[in-house]
Amino acid sequence: MTVREIRLFGDPILRSAADPVTRFDPAIVSLVKDLVDTVAIAGRAGVAANQIGVGLRVFSVNVDGDVNYVINPVLDEVRGDPILTDEGCLSVPGFTFPRARYPWARVSGVDVNGDPVVIEGGGLLAQALQHEVDHLNGALYIEGLDPDVKRLAMREIRAADWFRA
Repeated sequence: MTVREIRLFGDPILRSAADPVTRFDPAIVSLVKDLVDTVAIAGRAGVAANQIGVGLRVFSVNVDGDVNYVINPVLDEVRGDPILTDEGCLSVPGFTFPRARYPWARVSGVDVNGDPVVIEGGGLLAQALQHEVDHLNGALYIEGLDPDVKRLAMREIRAADWFRA
């Protein structure tokens, strides 16, 4: 089991859009395994490859013990009116803030063999799918906060003992 270290807010890779996977080789199989191992820890709902320092479009999710992954994910569909839900992030440890997310989402992509994969659902799964695709696009969840909440969030994050400017 290989649990990879999570990159924290301030690391430039978190602000960079990830590149599509073009080679389906042992390296991508190893990356997927590391992502699955890293997300399998209790309390983790998702991990994107750039959160472990790899700039490729891959993420894993763990909702209610159901662990999945998607390579080259595309957020195909969202449904419903956005709902304010407390959201946190492994790259912004120790904090949750209210963030509007759609209550249902579908992501499509491929697996390590290049075969089609679709993950869809509501609640925490929908939130995780949207959150992880945002990561791969170079966006942290705090960017989607209400402006007043974002100002408060940034003050609190800057005061965190792990924060480095």
